[in-house]
Amino acid sequence: MKELTTVRKMILVSLFAALTAIGAFISIPIPYVPFTLQFLFCAFSGVLLGAKLGFLSQLLYVLIGLAGVPVFTKGGGIGYVFQPTFGYLLGFIAAGFIIGKIMEKQNKISFAKVFISSLIGLGVVYILGVPYLYFALKYFAGTPISWAATIKAGFIVCVGGDIVTCAIVGIISPAVLKGLKAAGIRTYKQIEKEV
Repeated sequence: MKELTTVRKMILVSLFAALTAIGAFISIPIPYVPFTLQFLFCAFSGVLLGAKLGFLSQLLYVLIGLAGVPVFTKGGGIGYVFQPTFGYLLGFIAAGFIIGKIMEKQNKISFAKVFISSLIGLGVVYILGVPYLYFALKYFAGTPISWAATIKAGFIVCVGGDIVTCAIVGIISPAVLKGLKAAGIRTYKQIEKEV
């Protein structure tokens, strides 16, 4: 039973890594930081898989990209650490864990709980992403940019769409978890108890 559980975990982690990669290519081009659906799948990974697997799915996504597979919005490879948006990718790893950890402590899943946990995870993405954007543009790319301009380009322009994304996760997740339970498919809480 433990081996089956391990295989199931590997499949789920790989699935959400792949979904995050797909989300990178569904984008609206905005200067410096394009709006993508990566955070949508990052948030779903935390809500639906829990902290450990949510973290691993996003870590796997980033490692695959750094290994050279073009799964990021502008390709892949180890040199991607010099891209201005790489800090947001690091934020996805942290957000997958934090959203999952918050949700693991909830006895009942609701729109409000999922929405708030997603917002907290989104905040972490921006906390890591915006400073990285500033330093990468200023010191790696040699772009003369101020903190105010960075906050506008890397936060203000994007945050509205990301809040809508959090609302979508909040609407869909309770229904998905309820459907999984009704179908007899175990959630992360039930899977963790087996190990």
